[in-house]
Amino acid sequence: MIATRLSRVPPFERGLTLGDFLVPIRLGERAAIWQRNVLMILIGTGLIVLGAYVSVNIPPIALGSVYLPADPYVPFSLQTFGVLFVGATLGFRRSLLATLLYLLLGCIGLPVFAVDASGVHASGLATIAAVRDGHLVLGVTGGYLIGFVLAAAVVGRLAELGWDRSLRGSISAMLIGSVVIYAVGLPWLANAAHLNVEKTLLFGLWPFIPGDVIKLLVAAGLLPVGWRLVSRRPNDL
Repeated sequence: MIATRLSRVPPFERGLTLGDFLVPIRLGERAAIWQRNVLMILIGTGLIVLGAYVSVNIPPIALGSVYLPADPYVPFSLQTFGVLFVGATLGFRRSLLATLLYLLLGCIGLPVFAVDASGVHASGLATIAAVRDGHLVLGVTGGYLIGFVLAAAVVGRLAELGWDRSLRGSISAMLIGSVVIYAVGLPWLANAAHLNVEKTLLFGLWPFIPGDVIKLLVAAGLLPVGWRLVSRRPNDL
């Protein structure tokens, strides 16, 4: 019932996402469905990793009378773009698996997370959480990483319901996904770094809004264009 109310496409089109049409038809005919899905999951994970490698620590910023100090906790990266775009193109299950695979790669020690305060790409389970001296210690960016998984799943489901086929729907889906990321990331950061509400927003939200708006608009704008191109492609690709 909820899916019916949220759907923007006819029932027979629900579940289809842009990723289902990105594999050339001739290649798709030679591969099993599971093989195509695995390929798309790996590509999705790779896009998120690439986003993490476009990351920098935020320096002090002065905007007129407004001064934002250097952020010692959360770097700026293109991960959000990758997560939201992967969610919209792969759908619920595949984007969920792609983001979970990304977390797994980082937790086993591969440097696939964004840079930490020292400028080195983070890795290891402690980036999310660890037990030290019998106490649970949260990583300052761990909530954002968990939020990636949830956001990709939410945006993926909305894409399956056709939200990504119009600019308005794409922007709405991406905005919801961004809210999910911050809804998990900000409280996690506050507890991990022992910050009050003001400092949590100062280091975990305000510096990222301009970049997030640009990333959201770019990602949302690409999706309807992608659907138009797919609808015009020859059937014998």
